[in-house]
Amino acid sequence: MLTQDERPSSPLKAWLGVAAITASLFVFLTTELMPIGLLTPLSASLGISVGVAGLMVTLQGISAGLGVPFIVAWTRRVNRRVLLSTLLAILALGNLITAVSPNYALILTTRLIMGFASGVFWAIGVSMAMRLVPERHASRAAAVVMSGISIATVVGIPLGTILESLTDWRTTFLIWAGLSVLVFLAVTAVVPSLPSANAVSVREVFGLPLKNVQLRLVLFIVVFFVLGHFGAYTFVRPFLEENASATPVFITVVLIIFGVGGAVGNFIAGYTVNKNLRGSFVVGIVGLVVSLLLLLTIGDGQAGSIVSLVLWGLSFGVVQLCQVNMTLAAAPKTFEAAMSLNTMAYNTSIALGALFGGLFADNAGVTSVVWFGVALTAASLLLRLATGRKSSSAASPDELVTSG
Repeated sequence: MLTQDERPSSPLKAWLGVAAITASLFVFLTTELMPIGLLTPLSASLGISVGVAGLMVTLQGISAGLGVPFIVAWTRRVNRRVLLSTLLAILALGNLITAVSPNYALILTTRLIMGFASGVFWAIGVSMAMRLVPERHASRAAAVVMSGISIATVVGIPLGTILESLTDWRTTFLIWAGLSVLVFLAVTAVVPSLPSANAVSVREVFGLPLKNVQLRLVLFIVVFFVLGHFGAYTFVRPFLEENASATPVFITVVLIIFGVGGAVGNFIAGYTVNKNLRGSFVVGIVGLVVSLLLLLTIGDGQAGSIVSLVLWGLSFGVVQLCQVNMTLAAAPKTFEAAMSLNTMAYNTSIALGALFGGLFADNAGVTSVVWFGVALTAASLLLRLATGRKSSSAASPDELVTSG
């Protein structure tokens, strides 16, 4: 942690720094997931299948996941403000190249490089925000940054869909390049110098799950639910178009509804994780399974689709906050290193979920992708139910990150 004289001189500047880091999360996450809402027009424009278009999510997720422990270790002596500014510059340039790219191969290569930047941000962003504010407010700063996930889902991905419907997918990525530049300027203006506070080697990071059984369990649970959720969610637009004859406007509306549900779920979980972390996760993951089953049974109509997406969003918001706190509860003394592994597991699973989902979509139809989601989220639920309560009690309630 920083000493007091290294923190921003005023509370306002400290929280402006937290806001800039939250905005960074917004642009990183929307850049990674925005192709979900653009699969149909993007694939048509480039002359590729929907499944192949989904590789934009897959490759970025793979590099974000697999590269993060190594890059964080290699840059452990780099000032964190300088590192974050560099990551945002890479993001802006990557979005610009995507917007003007003449072929899909260059897009995929660019997304691969952008994934490395995204993964490093996920590993350092929360801890940077916690260092900006007085220690008693560190958990609140972390929760504010995590709220960027809900903001990205509520505003970012649907906004990308709206912009694409008004212009085209290339213009949408061009706008996101400009947005990345604005966030870059904000970070350089309000985030103070943050010398690296961690010098953890790659060997030490990878040794954690070998020594910590509860952390290893949490990582497996995260892998299963992320595979199932993102495998299905990546292809929600093609599913609704095929089964509910959904228009671009309707898809935009339901994605907004999903995002609002995620924000509400995050808010609810912020109050329940302190009381019963394990129970909160179980309720959330049950909601994910039920919502996907509802999509399969009543998702052929607009009303049924809305009901399914509302429950899906609520449940995801709960599970998302729970999995961060489960990581903290399993490894309270080595949280940053544990989050590096969480980031690797999470983003790699996003990539593999999109990859497996694309294979199912191309070979067995988009409905099979939803069944894939049901199976994997159910596996996460069963693993949680089959194990003890130790991983939900290793950290005290005061240490847990809440949404408030």
